[in-house]
Amino acid sequence: MEEALKQLFEKKYGRPPESSAPLKGDGSSRRLYRIQGGDRGVIGAVNSDRLENQAFLAFSRHFRSAGLPVPEIYAEELEKGIYLEEDLGDTNLFQYLSANRVQAVLAPGVLAVYRKVVKALPSIQISAGKTLDYKDCYPRKSFDKQSMMWDLNHFKYYFLQLADVPFHEQALENDFKRFTELLLEADRDYFLYRDFQSRNIMVRESSPWFIDYQGGRKGALQYDIASLLFDAKADLPFALREELLELYLDSACELAPIDRAKFLKLYPAFVYIRIMQAMGAYGLRGFYERKTHFLQSIPYAIRNLEYLLRSTELPVKLPALMGVFRSMVGSSTLRQYGSASLRLIVRIQSFSYRGGVPTDEKGHGGGFVFDCRALPNPGKHSQYAKLNGRDAEVIAFLEKETEVGRFLEHACALIGQSVENYRSRNFTDLMVAFGCTGGQHRSVYCAEALARHLREKYDAQVELRHRELEKEETSVPVT
Repeated sequence: MEEALKQLFEKKYGRPPESSAPLKGDGSSRRLYRIQGGDRGVIGAVNSDRLENQAFLAFSRHFRSAGLPVPEIYAEELEKGIYLEEDLGDTNLFQYLSANRVQAVLAPGVLAVYRKVVKALPSIQISAGKTLDYKDCYPRKSFDKQSMMWDLNHFKYYFLQLADVPFHEQALENDFKRFTELLLEADRDYFLYRDFQSRNIMVRESSPWFIDYQGGRKGALQYDIASLLFDAKADLPFALREELLELYLDSACELAPIDRAKFLKLYPAFVYIRIMQAMGAYGLRGFYERKTHFLQSIPYAIRNLEYLLRSTELPVKLPALMGVFRSMVGSSTLRQYGSASLRLIVRIQSFSYRGGVPTDEKGHGGGFVFDCRALPNPGKHSQYAKLNGRDAEVIAFLEKETEVGRFLEHACALIGQSVENYRSRNFTDLMVAFGCTGGQHRSVYCAEALARHLREKYDAQVELRHRELEKEETSVPVT
């Protein structure tokens, strides 16, 4: 242990420490020790960056006085770059999550902690942020245009260049300018925690405690909740992310007037910039400094980008940047760093050729389209005319036809081959479409049969929709 820390402990408690143990470091140059002496146990920190220490200590005292669960500061000597803080234990939220999940299924205790976290976040950003003295922020007081450009250039030079992802320098720079102008439309009069992710939240007695906010500055609300919900290796189910986002907004609206529509319009942009900030860090630590464990998060970040490309639309056109993202999403190399095993989503739909073949503008453009019009058609018989491929009478009709069985057997074999290949390469999205004349009987039946087959045989998430039935029945959901 550092001699200065021993002296600070003795000065504070009137006795020398009896033991100390170094703690595993994070990505920073700060060194941490668990120190014991008598009935006292504290964490000792050594960091040569005085301004960063100053920010952490000032924020800790402010948050503590506001009643927030952050570590108490026991003693400090800024000129020596050391301080003693409360020991919050060994379990952070990421470790708690990893130990209490079976793939996409999270234990109830983990869900309860995540809900507590998102409900507490507005108290940090809004309530405590309102009275915080921002003069202590470091290295910048605000998440402004300059701060955003630092993150974007970090992404460009430490990730894109080192990962050999092609880009047009000037076109990308033009998009960065438009992108920052969009981000600056958000209300930015709040405390932005900056690195609000699962490793910076400790779990003690089933409650969250917050640490590592020293990079905080004034900024928009969207950034921190995006950081938590799109925390790469935490890999939260997407449906849960939506639920937690709504819970966060409900809590934030209790503390400040929030324009939910404006918040949600700009939210995907903040998710993108947070992912880019994180990927810049993966590139710096992983590619440049050869700390390869940082590269293990890349496949999860790629999957997050794929989800955003498919499910969101930014209010400005950024062709060069979106082209870079699509290139990354299509890269087998980037998806196979580390030991990530990502869950495949197969999107299946039925349709009528009268309405045209479905396109996959939001996906990677691959997949299968099967033409069912050569199969026997129940729709030609009056007793089936008002039924569809999910009704028992239509199912019984099609099950009797050997051609239908053979058709499905071939289709399932083809899809199965792709599913196995995609899973081995960590590709996470596959589209399959079945078409027939009216999109009512044969295509619906085949889509349902394939979805059932994939759910039974593979550990793949299946999303199923029937395009034409949705037009007639508003109650037909995507399943």
